[in-house]
Amino acid sequence: MIPPLAISSSVWSILGLGLLFYGIRWQRNRSRLPLPPGPKKLPLVGNLFDMPSDRQWEAYRDWSREFNSDIIHLEVAGTSIVVLSSMEAIRELFDKRSSLYSDRPRLPMLVELMGMTWAIGFMRYGDSWRAHRKIFHEAFNVGAVKQFQPQERAAAHALLRRMLHDPRDTMEHFRHMAGALIMNVTYGIDVDSSDTKYIELGEEVMQGLVIASVPGRFLVDVMPALKFVPSWFPGADFKRKARNWRKLGRELVEKPFAQAKRDIALGTAPPSFMALTLASIAEARNNDKEEQETVLKSTAANMFAAGADTVVSTLGTFMLALLANPEAQQKAQAELDSVLGTGHLPDFRDEPALPYVTALVKEVLRWRNVTPIAIPHYLNVEDEYRGYRIPAGSVVIGNTWDILHDPEMYPDPHAFKPERFLRDGKLNPDVRDPELAAFGFGRRICPGRNLAASSLWITIASILATLEIKKARDENGKEIEPSYAYFPGLISMPRPFDCSITPRSKQATELIHATSGGE
Repeated sequence: MIPPLAISSSVWSILGLGLLFYGIRWQRNRSRLPLPPGPKKLPLVGNLFDMPSDRQWEAYRDWSREFNSDIIHLEVAGTSIVVLSSMEAIRELFDKRSSLYSDRPRLPMLVELMGMTWAIGFMRYGDSWRAHRKIFHEAFNVGAVKQFQPQERAAAHALLRRMLHDPRDTMEHFRHMAGALIMNVTYGIDVDSSDTKYIELGEEVMQGLVIASVPGRFLVDVMPALKFVPSWFPGADFKRKARNWRKLGRELVEKPFAQAKRDIALGTAPPSFMALTLASIAEARNNDKEEQETVLKSTAANMFAAGADTVVSTLGTFMLALLANPEAQQKAQAELDSVLGTGHLPDFRDEPALPYVTALVKEVLRWRNVTPIAIPHYLNVEDEYRGYRIPAGSVVIGNTWDILHDPEMYPDPHAFKPERFLRDGKLNPDVRDPELAAFGFGRRICPGRNLAASSLWITIASILATLEIKKARDENGKEIEPSYAYFPGLISMPRPFDCSITPRSKQATELIHATSGGE
């Protein structure tokens, strides 16, 4: 046998050239693979004029059906866009190939001008994102989140009292409840009706985010060089808006954090994510405590900014679902009455005995999901899937709405039917849980989903147990039909609607009033 070192340099050269030739040929063959199907592209502009201004998820669904493919390709002014419309494709790319598909595309308006570098959802995939994600996961994984059940229950009860006292402006009640809960859980700050400055600040920040996330809303997202245009230049009002939203974003990051630190130092702060995490940082032996505190500050702002609006939107959809489907409300209330008996409000321990209520919550998440299109992922290197070439630099979108309205998994998908999740009076494990799509995909799945899901369950169960939700009536006694319309944007929020909210009974009224005693 000839030792490896004895092989001549010429042989190594031949082997090297052979491997190089094979690699080039393989790459060329791969690059010759066809792109996924999609509408015909025009020179230079591609599919620019095909892109809808709103409800993009429906256009993507239509193209998916037209080309009989759960992966389609579009090109807009040189940007490659790939849309995935099935869980099979999502799992293969976002889950199994998550190391390739966990990045985010460049977002000139949101990140570069508005300064939302602190927002985990928009961070590029890397060490900074991992550091933020780690803190978030440790505090809100499926086991750890149970420690916040008392706050979630108290927030649901406070909401009942507000709705009983003033049944108007339901969405505002939801907004206060969600904001107050997250401020308490995250910072240990109690928000009452007289001091809502942090809730209002969060609303302003999220309003800017929702506006800026509408595709095509700002030309700078298509032509990033416009970010260098002076603010005083005609047509550069987007820069003035971005400067204002940037200022509000920094206030959201800094102000509640500073108050929480003061309260913790004075010993007046209740247990919270901030108190627990600051204590662990103080005990650390390394020298990067300042960096850890910066990560903590941004993570806390994420919890408040992202969590509040998603809960508000889902609860708004819940109310619209009851208005459109009164029989679902009746079935849920019958189940609650049979399980709880008299004189009791639902608690987390009752959840296993309330499968219809749980199925109703799942159907709310599915029926009009909060984010019809998940935040786009970004592919840095060329890839191949099912014989199709996915170009490097592609923006890859999971069409959440299409997945949650798949008629094969969810027959009659546009109807509100909690029963679809049940079999023989129990939750049916063969029906895909909408949470698998509603909270994002792969490594970029929402880290606060466990807190959101448990908060939604206790809130919805509490409303159903005590209140009757019906359509409002005009001065002539005629029912007012809601529009069931939603604001466009990254978070799909119901437009204002009227409804009638009354206690189910005198005993229900007494139960609601009694909650103010021990909380």
